[in-house]
Amino acid sequence: MFDFDLQQECGSARAGALRLPRGDVDTPAFMPVGTHGTVRALSSRDLREIGAQIVLGNTYHLHVRPGEEVVTALGGLHGFMAWNGPILTDSGGFQVFSLESQRKVDDDGVTFRSHVDGGTRQISPERAVDIQWALGADIAMAFDHVVPGTSDRTTAQDALERTSRWLERCRARHRTLLEQTPEHRQTLWPIAQGGTHPDLRHRALEHILSMGDWTGIAIGGLAVGEERTATYDVLEALEPSLPPTIPRYLMGVGLPEDILRGVALGIDMFDCVAPTRNGRNGSAFTPDGPVNIRNAAHKLDTAPLDETCDCETCRDYSRGYLRHLFMAKELLGLRLLSLHNVRFLIRLAADARRHVIAGTFAPWHRDWIDRYQSKGTP
Repeated sequence: MFDFDLQQECGSARAGALRLPRGDVDTPAFMPVGTHGTVRALSSRDLREIGAQIVLGNTYHLHVRPGEEVVTALGGLHGFMAWNGPILTDSGGFQVFSLESQRKVDDDGVTFRSHVDGGTRQISPERAVDIQWALGADIAMAFDHVVPGTSDRTTAQDALERTSRWLERCRARHRTLLEQTPEHRQTLWPIAQGGTHPDLRHRALEHILSMGDWTGIAIGGLAVGEERTATYDVLEALEPSLPPTIPRYLMGVGLPEDILRGVALGIDMFDCVAPTRNGRNGSAFTPDGPVNIRNAAHKLDTAPLDETCDCETCRDYSRGYLRHLFMAKELLGLRLLSLHNVRFLIRLAADARRHVIAGTFAPWHRDWIDRYQSKGTP
């Protein structure tokens, strides 16, 4: 339980298996994001049918609505959303970060105004752990202080130091809960912050590892406004120092090329709202780049969205029909493109895994990215 089996390496790219109470997760893996206990426009049956191994729940949103007490009363997050596989919950740190003018951060935690009812609430490190414990996640994330990717060194260092202090409180609270209810099977993962400053990232990692053993580690505070090259530079600087025996989770990153570049830099797990957000806006991932299904070029197109894809959308419907759905503002269009985009990223991670195991990841991922970025269709 909570073990990680590193099965193969190809350069820095890795293939492994994370053993969790409700099932194994083969890595690299993409985790669909269920913000409100649902992956937008998709059912839990949809997720099972397209091969999702683990989903992400959002601590902040579930706390403010309907509240963790309601989720607990309705069977915990697994029963609540009818998902019997593993669930990882984020700590709420990113959502609090996104509130900007509606929040105040200090060492006690974050005080914020709820976007639902306007009421004032506070999440401390201990409260973040308690909420995730009540939700019943398999993997809970420590509470972190997220700052913009463009933050100066002083701001990034202040957030890093606060995150480090909060981590100690999160771990102490989680250990207390485990002692009180040992049958509750949940693990806690730390988050390394530090902005785009490699030395701060290494300082965060040193503090995390000094606290003892962990079953996984996350890298947060990337893809929050910095240049994409800065994200890759941070990952490249950190990779040699990351523990090889536990999974590495890059938070909030999930565009196709970013997943492959992340795998190449030693990352095992990813999550992002992009596939469903893009799908609801008519943008679909394909091996030849994103497709805007609203484009008039697709009006009479009988071809599937992606001939290589095995999802319901690509098996059953033409581009012309999908365009019609969006032009007619039919809800089915939102579901079908969201379904395809999530399946696309799940397949991409699985393909990366196969190439790592075969020892062909490096040339394959370079060719894949070149095709994706250079061939774009309307």
